[in-house]
Amino acid sequence: MNAKVDKDVCIGCGLCTSLCPNIFQLEDDGLAAAYTNPVPAADLDSAQDACDNCPVSAISLDD
Repeated sequence: MNAKVDKDVCIGCGLCTSLCPNIFQLEDDGLAAAYTNPVPAADLDSAQDACDNCPVSAISLDD
């Protein structure tokens, strides 16, 4: 499973980085990025939480 952040949609709220810091981080532009792919099994639940709770639906998880 790979995580992706759509930077055209992301508002840089940081929710994903607090829910799943092993996968998401805020970059210098203030927007989130997925920096660990594929998502390790141990982080799948928190990555899914970040995806489900993103206020602008900027995160996707794909096989």
